[in-house]
Amino acid sequence: MAEDNARANWGSKLGFILAAAGSAVGLGAIWKFPYVAGKNGGGAFLIAYLVCVFTLGIALLLAEMVIGRTANRSATTAYRDLKGALWPWAGRLSVLCVFIILSYYCVVGGWTVAYIWRSITGEAITSETAALATAFETFIASPTQALSYTAIFLGITVAVVFAGVQQGIERMSKVLMPALFFLMLLLIGRALTLPGAIEGVRYFITPDWSKLTSAMLVDALGLAFFSLSIGGGIIIAYGSYVSRDTKLVGATLWVSTLATLACVLAGLMVLPAVFAFHVDPAAGPGLTFITMPAIFAQMPAGQWFAVAFFVLLLFAALTSSISILEPIVSFLIDEFRMKRHPATLLVAITSFILGIPAALSFGPMSHLTLFGKSPFDLMDYVASNIMMPAGGLLAALFVGWAIWPRVRDELAAEGAGPILPAFRFICAIVAPILIGVIWYHNL
Repeated sequence: MAEDNARANWGSKLGFILAAAGSAVGLGAIWKFPYVAGKNGGGAFLIAYLVCVFTLGIALLLAEMVIGRTANRSATTAYRDLKGALWPWAGRLSVLCVFIILSYYCVVGGWTVAYIWRSITGEAITSETAALATAFETFIASPTQALSYTAIFLGITVAVVFAGVQQGIERMSKVLMPALFFLMLLLIGRALTLPGAIEGVRYFITPDWSKLTSAMLVDALGLAFFSLSIGGGIIIAYGSYVSRDTKLVGATLWVSTLATLACVLAGLMVLPAVFAFHVDPAAGPGLTFITMPAIFAQMPAGQWFAVAFFVLLLFAALTSSISILEPIVSFLIDEFRMKRHPATLLVAITSFILGIPAALSFGPMSHLTLFGKSPFDLMDYVASNIMMPAGGLLAALFVGWAIWPRVRDELAAEGAGPILPAFRFICAIVAPILIGVIWYHNL
């Protein structure tokens, strides 16, 4: 993506797939999936999540891709150019959604930066999970450290954008994303050899249907949308850079599979260790930062594995934060003709200010709650469980009803004719009904 705002294409299909998957494989999979699965009972949640991904998720991922490529613009402009009327408000909703996500996501990204340093110094390498939990809680409760590391992570994100997001992500994704998968497999192998780890595996893959509630289904749907980057305009923006010779159905299958595989591997990496070290699986957002250092402490050269893991996790987090930043910057470029650099700086400064309550949610502002949730949890819940499904729902209605003839022609041209009836049925009928029913029961 050049500084002159000119539209560009991904250099290759592989680059696009890895970049789109990287927007989810980061903290969405490794940080968020294990603790959300842990608090929702493991196996039943896993099944609900997989059903959401490979029904609504995959259909809506394709819907957003086709909107972006057909219009060749980011969400708000795409909705306006393709149909107009009130539809641009669907794009504005998605921009607001990812803006909220960016504000609290950078807080967690800051934790990753901090744990690289803590791994280098050896401070985070111990098998005493109680000590790790206390150290983590002390760290995130410190307003100075919380805000400083949030600013550092946000600064790195901005620096990468300035250097050239598309070329940077596409080149690095081809090397570092496979490296992250390899390291995850290595850590799974170690985690499964820990005493008591098999209980964590059983917890993760054995469904307890008593855990199946409307609240859990909302969490599963929200995490499916979060892990596939649906509903925030991210895939619409990324789709606007996809060349016409890329087959969207195949790309959708690959992105969905890689993102889901990352989540399942993260669950197998973290939850067995949770049971081996007797950590509460519902411990919350800090679960990965408490259990993984304990695994490293019991591995040969564990400190170096820890450094490598958190460095790769940082890159994965950056691919996500950049993909979250991109729809907002594209919105300012397409709607207000801003240049990329000032648009990026404006978003970064504003999101840091909005992110202050999230960063302080575990310290000075921990006593402040709304609807029983801290600022961090409330921002995460509203964005992931309400706004992202709403964005996905509007994208489904847009494709299934408002612009279906154009979508049908676009996908038929690449040989996707056999799936078109089922695709439209999901977008036009199934998605609105299921999302509406789940929302009704939960809210």
